[in-house]
Amino acid sequence: MAIKNYLTIDVEDYFHVSAFEKLSAPETWAGRECRVERNTDLVLSLLADNEVKATFFILGWVAERYPQLAVKIANLGHEVASHGYLHQRVALQDRETYKQDIRRGKGLLEDQIGAAVLGYRAPSYSITRQTSWAFDELLEAGFKYDSSIFPMQHDFYGIPDWPRFSGYAVKNGGKWEDSPALMDGQTGIQEIPITTLQFGDRNLPIAGGGYFRLLPYAITRWGLKQINNKEQEPFVFYLHPWEFDPQQPRMAGASAKSRFRHYLNLGKTESRFKRLISDFSFSSIKHGLSMSD
Repeated sequence: MAIKNYLTIDVEDYFHVSAFEKLSAPETWAGRECRVERNTDLVLSLLADNEVKATFFILGWVAERYPQLAVKIANLGHEVASHGYLHQRVALQDRETYKQDIRRGKGLLEDQIGAAVLGYRAPSYSITRQTSWAFDELLEAGFKYDSSIFPMQHDFYGIPDWPRFSGYAVKNGGKWEDSPALMDGQTGIQEIPITTLQFGDRNLPIAGGGYFRLLPYAITRWGLKQINNKEQEPFVFYLHPWEFDPQQPRMAGASAKSRFRHYLNLGKTESRFKRLISDFSFSSIKHGLSMSD
């Protein structure tokens, strides 16, 4: 039987991304052209055509603006999870602000779908060693799992030495560490890291986002097959609805680096995604972990 991998969609708009955070402050968002609803509808249609279920990490700002979107996603059998309320990296928030952000986002979604929201993903995968206090707040807010850690080096995110596959973040002596299991009496939360491909002593990105648009699909497929067939592990794949939208407005004043990261090969995402969901077997995280409300 094929391994069930975890397909995840981070529901945010093009102007929410961290690459544009200096150009697109939250107070400007309401005045921008929103395209997230139509782009998410496209993703939902592609998934329906292939009978694939996914986890949708929905930004609270989006859920508030489009209150029927989370309901539609849930009614189609997908998992609704939280991406926080505002798309602000954890390191740019103080602890109280972060606490209020994750609770506001979670509460909005739960009120809309009438069910518990179990999972969370930080904006730009921004839980790091320096912001591990976020795990305390996630547990207190009632989350059952987190999918925020990227086990690689990046200027916005990453814990390069974190285990590459599902385990736990546990608190030992006041310090948060990784663990393969949660022992009796331990404080911890299940961690579902973004998948990387091990190459020598380095972890390389292979499972989504800009890397999916940058690399030829044949390389992505080969790397993901290595994880399923050689390592016998499921991978976590992620994309954003704006990555399916080559016609989105361009952000004036963005750096060359940010433009490259954001706009590269947007026109290829849809065709590559169709191949991906045909070539591999997927489920939501909640279903794959056999979690219940």
